[in-house]
Amino acid sequence: MTTDDSDRPGTPDPAVVLRAGDTRLTVRPDEGARISSLLIDGTELLRQGERFGSFVMAPWCGRTREGRFRNGALTHRLPVAEGQQHAMHGTVRGRPWRTLRAGERTATFSRAIGGDGPEGDAWPYAGLVTQTVELAEDGGGVTLTLGVETEGVSFPAQAGWHPWFSRRLTPEGPGVELDFTAGWQEERGADHLPTGQRIAPLPGPWDDCFGMPEGVAVTLTWPGQLELKVTSRTEWVVIYDEVAEAVCVEPQSGPPDGLNTTPHLVTPIEPLEISTVWTWRRLP
Repeated sequence: MTTDDSDRPGTPDPAVVLRAGDTRLTVRPDEGARISSLLIDGTELLRQGERFGSFVMAPWCGRTREGRFRNGALTHRLPVAEGQQHAMHGTVRGRPWRTLRAGERTATFSRAIGGDGPEGDAWPYAGLVTQTVELAEDGGGVTLTLGVETEGVSFPAQAGWHPWFSRRLTPEGPGVELDFTAGWQEERGADHLPTGQRIAPLPGPWDDCFGMPEGVAVTLTWPGQLELKVTSRTEWVVIYDEVAEAVCVEPQSGPPDGLNTTPHLVTPIEPLEISTVWTWRRLP
């Protein structure tokens, strides 16, 4: 493990670099424990620039309708960014996290949610989000694990990842091809949220949620260059490929607006836990 900044008190935790085989993976605790770079034999798989890397979504994923959700008899309001209709992607992205431990191939990070004070956010319940990143010993894959815990009061939550995979690995290289088989597609309304109806999967382009009851399994192939498989035991994945520079394959614990439709109740004895595995291989 190496870092690229000083570890002075009062400064954000420095970037953590994990290495195994020909793989070099960088995590930025100061940017929401975002995976900012995934280099495989010198080739960058994640988009760089304004929308970059792979960020954590918690304690909700994607859009929450008009920033409102219920917990029993209580109705809560979440922040909605200017120009947006819905609350987007949780509260932990872009915020500083703590590095709990880091080794050559594995690191764990945490971020408090809820609470008051300058480090508080608009989430109404105090809790903790953790992410563990573990490279395979041979550098041929990475396992990402998220946990959401409460400090006492039970609350509904979601968790997942939003990776920006580069559409092309080299400027003149082939565009990425997606392959997956879904049990259904969540019908998308004009407000970009599921209508509650399940339909047969439609051809892309997509900004859509798919159900995979046997577990998420999506293959990204850059012909003649590299194959990457994204798997997870969860049954939900959002596919977004409406921009020219990248495609997103987002395993998550529930569909968009899931706080209202398919919430996972986080209790003092039952946290929310979700993991995804990315594996890759060079192609001839």
